[in-house]
Amino acid sequence: MSLLFVDTEKCKRDGICAAVCPPRIIAWKTKDDIPRMVTGGDDLCIRCGHCVAVCPHGAMNHESMRAEDCPPVRGGWLPDPPQTEHFLRNRRSIRVYKDTPVERDVLVRLIEIARYAPSGHNLQPVRWKIVYDRSDVSRISGHVIDWMRSLIAENSPLAEQLHMDRAVHAWENGVDPINRNAPHLVMAHGHQEDRTAQTASTIALCYLELATTGFSLGACWAGYFTAAALFWPPLREFLALPEGHYCCGALMIGHPKFSYHRLPLRNEPEITWL
Repeated sequence: MSLLFVDTEKCKRDGICAAVCPPRIIAWKTKDDIPRMVTGGDDLCIRCGHCVAVCPHGAMNHESMRAEDCPPVRGGWLPDPPQTEHFLRNRRSIRVYKDTPVERDVLVRLIEIARYAPSGHNLQPVRWKIVYDRSDVSRISGHVIDWMRSLIAENSPLAEQLHMDRAVHAWENGVDPINRNAPHLVMAHGHQEDRTAQTASTIALCYLELATTGFSLGACWAGYFTAAALFWPPLREFLALPEGHYCCGALMIGHPKFSYHRLPLRNEPEITWL
């Protein structure tokens, strides 16, 4: 049985599904033709759902997603250009959080949104780990500080470049410069042999970070943690990722303690044309 099923009564034979299919496995030649999958298409299909999503008539169905199961696009919910710009410029890296924890189901909801981020060949290689307890987030900060101390002792150029001595000094004086006393960390990880994992994780984390705005939450990229998770064995052991997996990136997440009231300026973009 083919992966694709076309409702011949609804199909207008416009060929749109064939035009957008990424691996080009839907055949359509004339207005008298019903779109159909090419021979061997089952093995080439990446299960992206483009054919189902693009059909304006609801005629195309995929074995893994029928048209009736895919929510319709709500045009009125889509922002116009000024709203889009305002939303993105309003994004801030939040480094000061309230003590109130985020509900677990809200963090799960954010990840469920982030899973719709694009990935190469629709492989969806991203896996997630939530560090929920603030005490564990603090332990992770301590591991990162230990990693920094080791680099400082080795006179590592990286330690000097990233001013790790300042971070260690702050930690020793009761300030967390690593995870900013955030209540939670959300980490994306993938298998080291999957070449799509890093890019897919970065894009998914971007989705997640932007999604926090709609939940009155804030996030900040945990760069120090991500680096230490790659190179410091005690931290890798603490994280207990699946065999062969590595940290592709992470976000601190929590309720912002303060609100922002202006859109700060940035440098003019440097653009070249080919």
